[in-house]
Amino acid sequence: MKTSNEITRSRIILVHPPVAKPGEPPAGIARLSGALSAHGVSHTVLDANLEGLLHLLEQPRPQRIDDVWSRRAFRNVRKNISAMRNPATYRNRDRYARAVMDLGRVLEIASVESRATVGLANFQHESLSPLRSGDLIAAAGQPELNTYFPYFSPRLTGLVRDREPEFIGFSLNYLSQALCTFAMMGFIKREFPSVKMVLGGGLVTSWMRSPLWKNPFFGLADFIADGPGEATLLRLLGISPRTDTFTPAYQAMPAAEYLAPGFILPYSASDGCFWNRCTFCPEKAEGNPYTPIPADRVFQDLGDLSRKNAPVLIHLLDSAVAPALMGALAEKGPRVPWYGFARISAQLADPEFCLELKRSGCVMLKLGLESGDQEVLDRMEKGISVDMALQAMKTLKKAGIATYVYLIFGTPAENLLSARKTLEFVAVHHESIDFLNLAVFNMPVCGSDAYALETRKFYDGDLSLYTDFSHPDGWGRKQVRHFLDTEFRKHSAVSLILKNDPVVFTSNHAPFFVLNR
Repeated sequence: MKTSNEITRSRIILVHPPVAKPGEPPAGIARLSGALSAHGVSHTVLDANLEGLLHLLEQPRPQRIDDVWSRRAFRNVRKNISAMRNPATYRNRDRYARAVMDLGRVLEIASVESRATVGLANFQHESLSPLRSGDLIAAAGQPELNTYFPYFSPRLTGLVRDREPEFIGFSLNYLSQALCTFAMMGFIKREFPSVKMVLGGGLVTSWMRSPLWKNPFFGLADFIADGPGEATLLRLLGISPRTDTFTPAYQAMPAAEYLAPGFILPYSASDGCFWNRCTFCPEKAEGNPYTPIPADRVFQDLGDLSRKNAPVLIHLLDSAVAPALMGALAEKGPRVPWYGFARISAQLADPEFCLELKRSGCVMLKLGLESGDQEVLDRMEKGISVDMALQAMKTLKKAGIATYVYLIFGTPAENLLSARKTLEFVAVHHESIDFLNLAVFNMPVCGSDAYALETRKFYDGDLSLYTDFSHPDGWGRKQVRHFLDTEFRKHSAVSLILKNDPVVFTSNHAPFFVLNR
């Protein structure tokens, strides 16, 4: 039976499409919802990612399955979903990993007939690529072939008939969402051609800011939004925005359904990056401006949102929390456990400051170290020193704040010798590092280094955001991966750190393991 709320007409339906990590509500949709609510616009929020994943997980076990793992995975689906929502699971890494891997196994089997491989954070089709606009258009042309069609066809049909929207907006942030997004758009275009469709989100913004961008989606997406979409969406609806900042709204999100031990509150205190100088960074390559929200407004928002949503964890989404805001957080708190990205600085090497940060609720900081070689850091314009990084990591550790350290291998500034310096740094100081993220460098197609080096196609697709290049020292991707597999990951001190990393959910769930130590 429909509730009265479910038959209220909406001007727009906001959709978060599959597939993205289902641990917390979508922050972009929440910001759009907050902007619409502040201006009295009736709208509906649909987390199709979470709903669609749960729909797949609830499918009956196929008869042909005979291996022990698959039978166990299907038998324990509900138990594993409950485990992901239980804080006790995060005190047992083996139990956690088994729950995540078993759920992933069920999704993999449930999607095999649609010629796709689906996981809790991925969607790959055997012949269609999200990097080719022609493949996305093909996905829109045959939506019934998509893995999620049995979920989204009745769900979207019911919503459109009940709410009678003028617009449907799709928030496309990750490549893993692209094929499903276009399948859903194609279904709407075919079944409800009078409804206008708006396409936006982080991935769409990156596409539009590429020098290679030429809109291939005419006739499918009626409007495509570049950058933060709140003001753009309001103007599209004929409304002049009353402000430049909007408090996100999470009331319409299914708070108890996410795969986490309580409600995680995502919040952006800024757009862009205040440093914005690192040569390897897509933020700089795309020319994203830095726009902070005043600290007083941040605390007002976090206070209001915490009272309404009772989060167990706040996730600050900033590219890097600005030093001024970090100081305000240390002084005032949110007094709720929180984590986010921070630039390594003298501020984080101050013992008293880090103790105040801990008292404010800080559980973990993600630190972009990138390299343990000072020359590489200087050439990348990181603006930090290896010595400062070490002091900050030690100080945070002593204060009881976990560190999630990010490293990049294969940049034009690096070679095998400097990569080994990074290994030495991590190995010697492993006790100050709780988690590690290892990445192989992808050069942005519009990055400054791309114009100084010989480049070639990285992926076969007109929507690729990255380019391959000839490394000046022959330190190519093949050599980098060989080093990581045969030297870096196999070092005893490094392997111990890597075992801490939560499977699939990585940094999104890491704070719960810190809280449950």
